[in-house]
Amino acid sequence: MQNFTQLKKNIKPAHPDLEPVRIALLGDTATQFLVQALQGMGVNYGFKLNIWEAEFDQIDRQIFDSSSELYKFNPEIVIIFHSSHALLKKYNKLKIDQYSKLSDDQISLITSISDAIQEKLSVKIIYYNFPEINDFIFGNFANKIESSFIFQLRKLNYQLMELAIKRPELYICDLSSVQNKAGKDIMFQPSVYINTEMVLSIDILPEVSAKTLDLISAMHGKFKKCLIVDLDNTLWGGIIGDDGIENIQIGNLGIGKAFTEFQYWIKKLKNRGILIAVCSKNTESTAMEVFEKHPDMVLRPEDIAVFTANWNNKVDNIKHIQSILQIAFDSMVFIDDSPFERNMVRENIPGITVPELPEDPADYLEYLYSLNLFETISWSNEDAERTKQYQTEANRSVMQKSFTNEEDFLKSLDMKSVIESFNKYTVPRIAQLSQRSNQFNLRTTRYTETEVEIISKSADYITLSFTLSDKFGDNGLICAIILKKENATTLFIDTWFMSCRVLKRGVENFVLNTLSGVAREKEFTYLKGEYIPTSKNEMVKYHYENLGFTTKENYWLLNLQEFSEKTCFIKPIIK
Repeated sequence: MQNFTQLKKNIKPAHPDLEPVRIALLGDTATQFLVQALQGMGVNYGFKLNIWEAEFDQIDRQIFDSSSELYKFNPEIVIIFHSSHALLKKYNKLKIDQYSKLSDDQISLITSISDAIQEKLSVKIIYYNFPEINDFIFGNFANKIESSFIFQLRKLNYQLMELAIKRPELYICDLSSVQNKAGKDIMFQPSVYINTEMVLSIDILPEVSAKTLDLISAMHGKFKKCLIVDLDNTLWGGIIGDDGIENIQIGNLGIGKAFTEFQYWIKKLKNRGILIAVCSKNTESTAMEVFEKHPDMVLRPEDIAVFTANWNNKVDNIKHIQSILQIAFDSMVFIDDSPFERNMVRENIPGITVPELPEDPADYLEYLYSLNLFETISWSNEDAERTKQYQTEANRSVMQKSFTNEEDFLKSLDMKSVIESFNKYTVPRIAQLSQRSNQFNLRTTRYTETEVEIISKSADYITLSFTLSDKFGDNGLICAIILKKENATTLFIDTWFMSCRVLKRGVENFVLNTLSGVAREKEFTYLKGEYIPTSKNEMVKYHYENLGFTTKENYWLLNLQEFSEKTCFIKPIIK
């Protein structure tokens, strides 16, 4: 990771291709250097951060004054930095009988802050949690007495997590974990604090800014969706083709324990919704036998979305995996113990993340933990089913090759789609897809769960969600549409995003047929669409043109009186 001086150098050159983001930073501590670190780190993440920094210790004034500079700036994201040291000052001024109320009072303040911001701005809030300060007034007994400062601080961080669960707009940036990893002596320098009121050391600013940018990236749909792993000396010790299934290193003894714990980590990622793929130079039957028969294997065949083991080069195999999963290379992480293979993949697949794995397998996990590769801002139960969905997609791909006629293949799938308005069950998933969808997303508008819920209840909008199932299995919710009533004759397609794994099955035609039917039923004459290009959604550049829309003043228009339904082989189920 770059140090602070190197991050500052990132800021000076012009970077016209970076995605602009407007951020407000408010702190009760000095934040000038943090601003520079964030801007420099932003360049590494592909962002140009336009940061408005509040004056020192002006959080309350800026937030509770509706005419303040904060609201005039109109940010996309607000970062709040209440420091542990400022909280200690507050604690020091309390009476003894007030000590145990410190965390409750702080949570009330944070709640009020969030409410006030949301009344004026529809933004996401990043809140830095509290690194520990132990004043050692009670020694170890502080863990048994609620009025101790360390007890209150730990309670506060827990309450903060509970609050974030209830408030979709609130996200926690975990400074406490940064200090746990780096150590307080690296995190905080007393002499600097005494002279400048700066509680974060220069040395820790890159770590803090990286943690913050991880969240900002996830908010803008930039996160990892797939982990591709090698097998020999990566998932287990030894070479299966040479050593045999009985001699590879895995289990609870010796270095085998490191590989077992590594597999448990991968299994948890899979359960969270990360796709796991295998890319190995091996004979497939030999490699698969380990997953099927070795008693100490944690990962089993059902955990692997795509299993690729052959003697082709790994670049071609990863491209094959990508063609099945239909996700961008910059959403993939490739882990391999071989420096040669890592360099080959880095040089030939732009965008893919290839960690420089340590030589000692015992160090794999701690190193990977430090990278925070799989940041997310949402999770749903449907994520846990993702591997099965992609496994069935691989089966579809195999079957499709047996058909010479695409129309016959689509008919054979026996596809069905449930169509319904947004509801309390689908709103969380739609909000999640809004954050995750990058490629098939016409306007790339990101909505929080609260915003989706408001839209779903508004008379100014029409909302539709689509599922897709076929004889191979259920893909779940795969498409969401938000139509805005622009005037008496026109419905504007505010949002159209769709899962890439259902492409080439006629879903686009099916959705348009549905939209035209809904619009005609409500006596609208036109559907109006817009394509806003991003670095990732070029695949839908000609979407409206291909569907028969005509261009008009940077928009696309479809006259429903002239529209004829398009051919598709999906049976609608209306709810």
